[in-house]
Amino acid sequence: MKRLLIVLTATLLAACASNGTAPATDREIKTDSDQTDADRRAGIRLELAQGYFSRGQFNTALDELKLTLQAKPDMREAVNLRGLVYAAMGDNQLAEDAFRRALAVYPNDPDTLHNYGWFMCQQQRWQTADSLFDQALAQSTYRAPARTLLAKGVCEARSGRMLVAEKTLSRAFELDPGSPAVAVNLSEVLFRNHELERARFYVKRVNDQPEQVNAQSLWLQLRIERKLGKHDLMDDLALQMRRKYPQAPETQALDAGRYED
Repeated sequence: MKRLLIVLTATLLAACASNGTAPATDREIKTDSDQTDADRRAGIRLELAQGYFSRGQFNTALDELKLTLQAKPDMREAVNLRGLVYAAMGDNQLAEDAFRRALAVYPNDPDTLHNYGWFMCQQQRWQTADSLFDQALAQSTYRAPARTLLAKGVCEARSGRMLVAEKTLSRAFELDPGSPAVAVNLSEVLFRNHELERARFYVKRVNDQPEQVNAQSLWLQLRIERKLGKHDLMDDLALQMRRKYPQAPETQALDAGRYED
């Protein structure tokens, strides 16, 4: 089921930024004059930590988070990101402790519930992951439900609940039809559910946009066209893959004839 993880890392990282729903006590409009020196220092360190995390430099990200939390000990985004860093480093106990601490300070924070749910999904604790995703989605002021529906749908697919995943990812698409991550993951699930024409519709939306297409989306459409017997379209997609992404794992699978990978 690894193909169902397309673009999901970036989606999860977005939950570390302040684009979710802030706690009720922080919902007044903030201006520059409201920021203390500690706020500014923490903000700079957090931004650095996010950059290092996105590049896989986990130890350096953790160092920056320690400095962030020295300046602002219970900064919601920093505690949240620390959980993701620990998870990426394979320290599951520290990751779980970080998410629990964040929820203790900010109960029902949807960003934390989202990230904690994805962490539980990675541990194959499906029921707990479902509960956390549902709690995030239940927050009436949550601004990013499509992101959580995407993660929830991917998790359901990974656990083998393909029909349920199809419904969840369809809901995500209704909320965010412009997201290539949602479209490709929905297409993958439909492909596995033998809904070939529908699967083709969603992945083709992505592949028709030059700024969205990648080796994974081309490979998915190629496999769909193969099942549909569209050999001329297969040849065109194969040419694109070999020209644009010659070293990609998907292109290597193509060259080896491993269409069921």
